[in-house]
Amino acid sequence: MSEQTTQLVNDLVAAWNAHDLDRIAAFYAPDYEGEDVAYSTPRRGREDIRQTMSFYLQAFPDLHITMDSLIVQDNRAALAWIGQGTHKGKLLNIPSTGRVIKIRGTTFFTIHNCQIVRGLHVWDLAGALRAIGLLPEL
Repeated sequence: MSEQTTQLVNDLVAAWNAHDLDRIAAFYAPDYEGEDVAYSTPRRGREDIRQTMSFYLQAFPDLHITMDSLIVQDNRAALAWIGQGTHKGKLLNIPSTGRVIKIRGTTFFTIHNCQIVRGLHVWDLAGALRAIGLLPEL
């Protein structure tokens, strides 16, 4: 099971970097439920995943995710990642700044029948806002 989970996460990151919304959505179960620090409500199902990724790709059309580390235990995975992209589209109603951002995040997945059924996406939203000039440096 651990090898399958590792492969699934690697393939998902490749789909994220290919910006292929249909391919990304296919990794998620129809009854997927996940949390993302940028959203006040849970993401549910494949259509929410497609909309969430579309939101990020509109804001950062050159978004690239690099795997920093991956820990897998049975059907669960913890992925530490680095996201980098140029702010060329609206983000949370913030117009494009043209600034390049680089942020760190961690995503926790639960996988069942080779599909992601649960997810928790925790990333440095404050760091992203600082990088585009909306928050002061600490």
